[in-house]
Amino acid sequence: MLLDLDGQVLIDDPSGRHWAKFVVTRVPVSPEKPHGLDYSLTLHGPDGERLVGFDNAHPTEKQKRGNPQDHRNRLRRPKPITIGTRQTLLDDFWNTVDSVLRGRGVIP
Repeated sequence: MLLDLDGQVLIDDPSGRHWAKFVVTRVPVSPEKPHGLDYSLTLHGPDGERLVGFDNAHPTEKQKRGNPQDHRNRLRRPKPITIGTRQTLLDDFWNTVDSVLRGRGVIP
């Protein structure tokens, strides 16, 4: 299901000013990417600013260097996350998106 989202851009508010973008590719399973996926799930605002990002493509800013790890960025604040299942990842992403959009007054 997650791989099916690769390349999708979804409008995520009634005004059409915020959108979610998905980049998901299969990679060999490794200690850095135990799910066998390289992914980036992002929410963008009207000016294109990245408001939310869930990904594992790079080390977090706190690490500065090292191996990529699963993490989320919400309003530019990185936080490591533990992924249970691919469905959990999607659920957590959409819950965070809804929280940000509510906070911006985009949705009730």
